[in-house]
Amino acid sequence: MGDDMLENNLVALVTALTLGLFVWMTLRVAKARATFGIAAPATAGNAEFERHFRVQMNTLEGLVVFLPALWLFTLYWGQIAAALLGLAWLAGRIVYMLAYVKEPKSRGLGFAIQGGASLLLILGVVIGALKMMIIKGGL
Repeated sequence: MGDDMLENNLVALVTALTLGLFVWMTLRVAKARATFGIAAPATAGNAEFERHFRVQMNTLEGLVVFLPALWLFTLYWGQIAAALLGLAWLAGRIVYMLAYVKEPKSRGLGFAIQGGASLLLILGVVIGALKMMIIKGGL
């Protein structure tokens, strides 16, 4: 492995933790299927199961934005800032998951934390790319 790969080990760790969180959510959905007797491919039939399922799907939808933004942000601002925002996103998703399953109306704080982290990552990518374009004299 080259030195470039090792420079982003914190972001790699956050990525692995993110994937682990998603696997944990998947296992929670599987357990809820068994507990409430919801056979695949059904995704409805019990409100608590549906909340577990929606948390997993909402997280999957969020990963499409989060993971590329995390790695692109790393290119412009370094692994420490990226990893800290990544950990904030993870914490927000955990808060979101626990709150949503218990009472969907209470999911706002977790959503705000992860949404804010995603927004900062995206803005960081845009600002970083524009900054580099200006420094290098254009496209």
